[in-house]
Amino acid sequence: MPKIVSAGVHILDVLGRHVSEIPPGQNIALIDEIRITAAGTAAGTSVDMAKLGCNVIAVGAAGDDEMGNVLLGIMNRYGIDTSHMKRKKGVQTSGTMLPIRPNGERPALHVMGTNATFCFEDVPQDVIKNADFVHLGGFYLMPKFDGEDTVKTLQLAKTGKAITTMDILGIKQENMAEKILPSMPYLDFFMPNYEEAQMITGLTDVDEICEFFLNAGAKHVVLKMGERGSLIKNKEGLRIRIPAYKVAVVDTTGCGDAWTGGFITGLSKAMTIEESARLGSACGSLVATGLGSDAGIIDFDSTIEFMKTSETLPLND
Repeated sequence: MPKIVSAGVHILDVLGRHVSEIPPGQNIALIDEIRITAAGTAAGTSVDMAKLGCNVIAVGAAGDDEMGNVLLGIMNRYGIDTSHMKRKKGVQTSGTMLPIRPNGERPALHVMGTNATFCFEDVPQDVIKNADFVHLGGFYLMPKFDGEDTVKTLQLAKTGKAITTMDILGIKQENMAEKILPSMPYLDFFMPNYEEAQMITGLTDVDEICEFFLNAGAKHVVLKMGERGSLIKNKEGLRIRIPAYKVAVVDTTGCGDAWTGGFITGLSKAMTIEESARLGSACGSLVATGLGSDAGIIDFDSTIEFMKTSETLPLND
């Protein structure tokens, strides 16, 4: 079974629904559900891939605290190898509180915690060199790792046989393009969402956005666009549009991470790029049906059945 390393942002999410407003003073509002999940563009993707039956190795940082124990405990229960996670003394595990609105929107209250301390020294080099896939998740939310350390990790992956992928967390900041473009020549698949890519490039046209990153050296660009589906392009003339599936949306937390997890799973199972993208779309759509980034997906077979029996949304370019 292929070895998949998922490195980067690991977050413990606490989610509650439905939250229309924060009660004033010390008043109490009753809500329907509260959940705790392993989340983030590395951990959330790891969970989804593990549920789909993949061999997943987590690389990142967590605190030497109870939140870290809970985060790694959740991941271990899904069968993820967390033995290479660095426990940081005196730094709290990264966490987010998410009051989910009735329409599925998810404002976030976030503590960067250990993700802000993760760096190349924390990366197990032999594990990266021997991986079949190396996914980096969370660029822009790891100030020590973003930039030179990211490039060094991708270069390390490319000394082996790994297919490399990257997803980001588009936190608006200065020089966004300057920070990330040096990573592009080492990426087989760069996988931002539309809003993040727009923030980096200043462009609005989806094809122009893809060309921006392809011209910087990425082999493929996967642009995730929520209910508008996704677009995949490369320099050899490939252009694929994949629709999202029609579902009743509960919470959009982790949908992009699930898309990525499904896509990497498909590639690891020797599916074509288009087939892998359809699996990714199904995973992203399924996660929207429940609360938290680990909702909706049960296993690989049931996800394939969902794809066969579910209606897709129209593609509106």
